[in-house]
Amino acid sequence: MIAAIIPLLLFGSWVAYITATQQREQARRRAFETVNQVAERIAAEMDAQLQVVETLAASASLDTPSLQGFYTEAQRVKATHPLWETVELADPSGTQLVNLLRPLGVRLGPTADRESFDEVLRTRQSAVGGVGPVGPISGKRLVAIRAPVIRQGQLIYIMTISFIPNAISEIFKSAGVPNEWVGAVVDARGNFIARTLAQDTELGRPASPGLREAIQRAPAGFYVAPTLEGVEVETFYRTLPKTGDWSVHLGVPSEVLNTPVSRSVYILASGGFASFLLALVLASLMARDIAQRRQTEVERTELALALSEERGAVAVEAAELGTWRWELGRGKYFGSERCWALLDLPRGPDSNPEESVPTERFLETIHEDDRPTIQTAAQRCLRDGSTLNTEIRVERRDGSLHWIKVTGRALNASGGHQPVIHGVVADIEPEKRAQAERLDLLRRLAEAQENEQRRIARELHDQVGQTVTGLSLGLKALEQNVEATSILEQVRWLQSLTADIGRDIHRAAADLRPTALDDLGLRESLIAFTSDWGERFGIKVDTHFVGVDEQLPPEVGTVVYRVVQEAFTNILKHANANNVSVVVERRGQKLRIIIEDDGVGFNPDEPGGMSAVESRIDGPPLGLSGAKERLTLVNGTLEIESAPGEGTTLFIQIPLSHYELRP
Repeated sequence: MIAAIIPLLLFGSWVAYITATQQREQARRRAFETVNQVAERIAAEMDAQLQVVETLAASASLDTPSLQGFYTEAQRVKATHPLWETVELADPSGTQLVNLLRPLGVRLGPTADRESFDEVLRTRQSAVGGVGPVGPISGKRLVAIRAPVIRQGQLIYIMTISFIPNAISEIFKSAGVPNEWVGAVVDARGNFIARTLAQDTELGRPASPGLREAIQRAPAGFYVAPTLEGVEVETFYRTLPKTGDWSVHLGVPSEVLNTPVSRSVYILASGGFASFLLALVLASLMARDIAQRRQTEVERTELALALSEERGAVAVEAAELGTWRWELGRGKYFGSERCWALLDLPRGPDSNPEESVPTERFLETIHEDDRPTIQTAAQRCLRDGSTLNTEIRVERRDGSLHWIKVTGRALNASGGHQPVIHGVVADIEPEKRAQAERLDLLRRLAEAQENEQRRIARELHDQVGQTVTGLSLGLKALEQNVEATSILEQVRWLQSLTADIGRDIHRAAADLRPTALDDLGLRESLIAFTSDWGERFGIKVDTHFVGVDEQLPPEVGTVVYRVVQEAFTNILKHANANNVSVVVERRGQKLRIIIEDDGVGFNPDEPGGMSAVESRIDGPPLGLSGAKERLTLVNGTLEIESAPGEGTTLFIQIPLSHYELRP
């Protein structure tokens, strides 16, 4: 009976040891996976914040001498980001011009966290700083994200958003980290940005020496070192991209990992001593059983690894990414089917999952101006162990250029192995095209503004200036004929010129911003504008309003008024019309405007086709493009119906569901 119990005890002790060992490995794997999960979420959060600050840096409100418009816009954006502490704008010298914690125009002094400020000043690229010093205005330690404001190739401002790192701590909490584990996020200088223990007291303080030494050795890995509280932990860490070398660390106390194993070893030793007296047969049978269990575990691990690799391949394929491997020593470049499609390389006759070409052939697919970039990045990746992350243009076989993003890491080249870089390639052509369209839109808006200012100057000079000159000459004649009998006629003439001056000034001011639009609303403003326009240019205009009883929102009224102005300007320049009709109609939560003329018309489907009158003009009429751009501000749409000789009709529709109409 005893002989039967002791082998069972030994077997149970051995199983306990294996279970404890597996639990320790599972805890380590969980820590590693949690680090990756937290790192990806923090990187995504910081990337989103970078996009917001870069969009704000491109705002047109920074193109005017006054910063009041930007101050208002920054307040609006900050209201949608509750963790933002402030938005700051500084000149290249570091002097703050705007800080939302103070009213506009107050003397603010120099910016804080000069290190990240100087980096943006030097590189002209957006940057994420670490935990800054206690700000003289905020009185807090904040994390700064900075972006350059560049106009016409010149850096005029540096914009900063500063936020409290509580959002980073919340990411750790939501990851389900056990209470006894220690998690932290540190900046490039090794100072705490977030920590699961003593968050409030440790913010901005230096991390433990072991942590700081680890991030100096490598961007990712594993180390064992005591925490600030003196607890020895086994820690996994990883450096985050696009954050100025932030890193995420998650440590499991060694005692938590080793205590079950130590206990099981003690039990195993006791059982082994008791079972030493038993027959070797029982020991051999038990050893065979354990070996089988080990083999099963190995097979299960290999199966799990194969399944993980398959899932990774599926994830890469779902993300439309191509995989590649560049063996620089052999002069070979290998790529998946998606990689070959992005590089526009012909595939071989065999349907291999991976194709290869010589390095020279791979470089030939890249635009000649970008070849030094990819080569330099590859050499730096091999030399420093840094991530290869660059954007290049591919020359397709049809002669067009296509933007791609190449990301990779170098394999361990120690032990005499050839240098190899592997990674993924992504299609960023839509993103680049969108950036180009945005820049083109900003350029066109600036050009339109300049043209408007030029037109106003010409109006004042040609109309008001000539009239004032006539008034001056009349006054001179009055002075010479003061005793003549014609003095009454001179006075009346001067009165007429004075009336003309007032009318010209009123018209120029109305073109800039009609007061009726603010005082009386869209209905009366459009009636006054169309009536005056028809009388000035001898064109009959009919204006009708249907169902427009409420006072429309100011932004909607302004857009409609400006679109009608631009449409009438287009009619006057190109249509050669005798009659124009305007109908403004409200149906439910939609406002509809129809503008119709009986002019010469044009073919809207033909590039640059504007009728015989406009056949010499390259591209569509600027007025219509400007109208479409204005309508996008209120989610409106513009459709054009026209044909040569049959006039033109504009159909404009604006949704009102997001606005509260005033009676």
